[in-house]
Amino acid sequence: MSAGARWQAMGFGSAAVQLAKAHGAHVIAVTSAAKAESLRMLGANDIVLRDQVLADVLDSHGVDIVVDLVGGPQWPQLLDVLQHKGRSAEAGAIGGEIAELDLRTLYLKGLSFFGCTVLEPEVFLNLVRHIEQGNIKPLVAETFALADIATAQAVFQQKGHVGKVVLKVCQD
Repeated sequence: MSAGARWQAMGFGSAAVQLAKAHGAHVIAVTSAAKAESLRMLGANDIVLRDQVLADVLDSHGVDIVVDLVGGPQWPQLLDVLQHKGRSAEAGAIGGEIAELDLRTLYLKGLSFFGCTVLEPEVFLNLVRHIEQGNIKPLVAETFALADIATAQAVFQQKGHVGKVVLKVCQD
């Protein structure tokens, strides 16, 4: 990724914000009002609220890279703001697993899509290096005992957290 690339994503993960910043990107995070300040503190340059129309907010300033953890009905907006030869990394579908794609957007802009479920080992090693150098700080939103897994899942589904919801396995 080139320095200064503009990243944009819905449901932007805290690690993605920090990693993009560590690579010199201008980060635009799409999120709820409740999470906006937390993402700004992590390094997001700009915040777009979920109920806003991306193209209107960006005012014809497109982005080079999208990192999407949400999917769902707002997904086509992400493609609309991608520049020619833009790239979209898809890593989740919490907003819905079915999304509409106008194939003309794909081929006329020459877009590339990447599924990001299983990454190459060097990607993980690079992430660990950034953590060790202090460029990225893993965030834990809440920790639950394994016995409280149902509560942890409910907190996760409320989508009000920034960082990871962690289950702690106690060995007695």
